[in-house]
Amino acid sequence: MRAFLLLLLLGLVASSAVAVVLSRHHHRAGFIELSRLEKERDELNIEFGRLQIEQATWSEPNRIEQVAVTKLGMKFPEGAEVVVVQP
Repeated sequence: MRAFLLLLLLGLVASSAVAVVLSRHHHRAGFIELSRLEKERDELNIEFGRLQIEQATWSEPNRIEQVAVTKLGMKFPEGAEVVVVQP
């Protein structure tokens, strides 16, 4: 009976040790995934900042006016070309 109890306790200690090892392994795997996702988040934030700067550059009034004149042939109307519509 005493030998059985000793073997039972030894088995419980061994299974507890295996559970601790598995728990640490899952923790490390989770930490590695967290680090990868944080790095991806940082890269996406940098790309977002670049895109915001690019959008601001492309939407500047001088740039829009330049494209309207050169590519679309638009111009400001002369005095005689302005028509006022009244309701």
